Amino acid sequence: MNIGNCYHCGQPIPTGVDLATDIDGQPRAMCCGGCQAVARAIVDNGLTDYYRNRDALPNAPREALPAIVEGLQLYDHADFQKSFVRVLGEGPEHSELEASLMLEGITCSACIWLNEQHLSRLAGVTAVDINYATRRARVRWDTRRIRLSGILAAIAAIGYRAYPYDAAKSEELARQERRSALWRVFVAGFGMMQVMMYAVPVYLAGEGEMTPAVEQLMRWASLVLTAPVIFYSAAPFFRNAWLDLRLRRAGMDVPVALGIGAAFVASVWATLTASGEVYFDSVTMFVFFLLSGRFLEMTARQRAVSVTEALARLMPVVATRLPAYPVQRDVEQVLAADLRPGEVVLVKPGETIPADGRVLEGVSSADESLLTGESAPVDKRPGLAVTGGAVNIESPLLVEVTQVGEATRLSAIVRLMERAATEKPRIVDLADRIASRFIITLLFLAVVVAIAWWFIDPRQVLWITVSVLVVTCPCALSLATPVALTVASGAMARAGLLVTRSHAVETLARASHFVFDKTGTLTTGEMRVLEVLPLGQLDQDASLLLAAALEQASEHPLGRALCLATRGRVLPPVEASTSEPGYGVSARLAGRQIRLGRPAYVRALHGQALPETAHALSGCTDTVIALGDEAGWIALFRLGDQVRPEAVTLIAALRAVGGKVTLLTGDGAAAAQRVAQALVVDEVVAEASPQRKQDYVRRLQMGGVVVAMVGDGVNDAPVLAQAQVSVAMGGGAQLARTQADLVLLSGNLDHLRRGVAVARRSLRVIRQNLWWSFAYNLMVLPLAMTGFITPWMAGVGMSGSSLLVVANSLRLQRAVGS
Repeated sequence: MNIGNCYHCGQPIPTGVDLATDIDGQPRAMCCGGCQAVARAIVDNGLTDYYRNRDALPNAPREALPAIVEGLQLYDHADFQKSFVRVLGEGPEHSELEASLMLEGITCSACIWLNEQHLSRLAGVTAVDINYATRRARVRWDTRRIRLSGILAAIAAIGYRAYPYDAAKSEELARQERRSALWRVFVAGFGMMQVMMYAVPVYLAGEGEMTPAVEQLMRWASLVLTAPVIFYSAAPFFRNAWLDLRLRRAGMDVPVALGIGAAFVASVWATLTASGEVYFDSVTMFVFFLLSGRFLEMTARQRAVSVTEALARLMPVVATRLPAYPVQRDVEQVLAADLRPGEVVLVKPGETIPADGRVLEGVSSADESLLTGESAPVDKRPGLAVTGGAVNIESPLLVEVTQVGEATRLSAIVRLMERAATEKPRIVDLADRIASRFIITLLFLAVVVAIAWWFIDPRQVLWITVSVLVVTCPCALSLATPVALTVASGAMARAGLLVTRSHAVETLARASHFVFDKTGTLTTGEMRVLEVLPLGQLDQDASLLLAAALEQASEHPLGRALCLATRGRVLPPVEASTSEPGYGVSARLAGRQIRLGRPAYVRALHGQALPETAHALSGCTDTVIALGDEAGWIALFRLGDQVRPEAVTLIAALRAVGGKVTLLTGDGAAAAQRVAQALVVDEVVAEASPQRKQDYVRRLQMGGVVVAMVGDGVNDAPVLAQAQVSVAMGGGAQLARTQADLVLLSGNLDHLRRGVAVARRSLRVIRQNLWWSFAYNLMVLPLAMTGFITPWMAGVGMSGSSLLVVANSLRLQRAVGS
């Protein structure tokens, strides 16, 4: 049921939607926030005649989208959205979607603010995050209140373009952006040189050496040469400033456009009236220097985000499929996107593996460096898993596809990187707010300076005011934080530490207490069954099979060890299996309730004490788990693994920079102490349940400590969420990875050591950038106000300040090997 049709698009208005736009003095009903935004943009731009002409036509369709947004309804089709939109939640009651978009037309952080504020006001839009460095946007909306086409139309209404994210399209847009920027720099540079040819003779001519007619000719020639610089090269400054002013927002381009426009208009007036001073040389020089700085900044920014783009392009377009394997070995070329689980593909040496899978035939090695940060090739043989996006090096492999599309490990990595890239850290948001207020203060100071110099020396009012507007524009301040964080995230990804949350780099750098799980984190996690002690009901073999049956669906290292010990054998049929994280697992077999896990957990089922024969095993330093039912104990299992060789170096490095290290584990005290003594940690907490782990971290936080938690497995998910910053091992359980702020892709702890070093260095670089930005503005503002800085010098200073911040941030790319 609806309450009428939308005045803008003619579609039915959903129940509960109450939106309207005043058109010709009358409130007109709208069906969604997108239509409302477009209608408002049409009215604000003086295009109301469009509605009048449309309504005057007989049987006119209720369709009023401007040409720039025609065809956006295509984006509302579910089939079209598959590649860039995901559903949040499951079931018909979940109507929230999330899209990954690219934005075209972004020039500064003010553009980011404008788009975020504009979209967040749309009815139905629940979240908007845009990253300045990547130009990537993550938008969430309620499909019952607004459509994607409406969101894209709203973006177009304020002068920007949005596209579904695609790696190839992103690269093409970046290439177009560079080409357009380079042409603008070329025109500005050519115009500057030519104008200087006419300006220099005027400067050098002595009294009476140049007639007024010749000087006026020089001015007209300079005007003709400056016009293309103003109307082509400097056009983005004026366009963006107009958008900001129309929306009552003071962006970075407002003072720049005011300075350029005022100097050019004054020079044109002086040329037309043959009186006063002209500033064509200063204007062209300023535009050239400013555009050159922005071009170099754009190039550095695109270079900084190259890691994410490279990952997105790893998956090949085509694959070689064996449709009749194993009956026949005929091959065919198919699109990699058309592969399905269970199909078999041939991967030749030098080719990229097209999907996640398992090796059926062949022995080779794979280059997974871009995926894990591990430079050494990884051996591949029958039965081992392969990752889509890795490169086969030595010999052909036959691979059975297990995961395709969005379910692959590579897609998960890219999604996590996108999530981190589109979220805005608190420190970036703070810098943007400061920059916005600084611009308003700058405009006020420029007015004061102009008034003061009007009384001091009216002939110098214009160029001094222009210098104040330009030289103190806070571009460097707006770049100081986001560029450094983007470069740091890329450097950490190359080191094998994937940033999945925007705050992770800053918080990891501030971490003062590092808490580690034991099994699968500080140890290899490759547990082996060292001993089976039957306790009366079953023999060794039957006890092991029963334990493996209870753990057959587990991802925990202990469960995998039991299953590995019985691989290829038939397991007893258990039912109603349930896991209790931190304690164990229970199930039913032939009507009996069976438990496997901590001895205390199993004992709670039957209430019996361990027999004397089990005391020696239960007191050893390895991990011991028990199996039992309502009748009593069935068996004890001793399992053990090895400390990771790089763990010693990591712990030593963390303690060397003043960090405290705690080993927090659910394993027994003896096993925990053995690992703690090998690594020399500050504190050991053993036999900790998930709740006790969470409480321990909470107590540390109450003492003002910034906690970094490093864990693996389902047991660690709650404590990973509790810590200020969390790191999950790349091989850990899926639930733990989704809770973590960073993911150690390779499982190599040395990559974590390098990642912590990069994070700490990035925080120092951000502080350097911010100090420089504030110091620069405090230093040049008095000089500009007192007339010691000319407009062209202001352009050099502003561009140089921004470039210095970017160059300082790029030093983080060399920090990976530290």
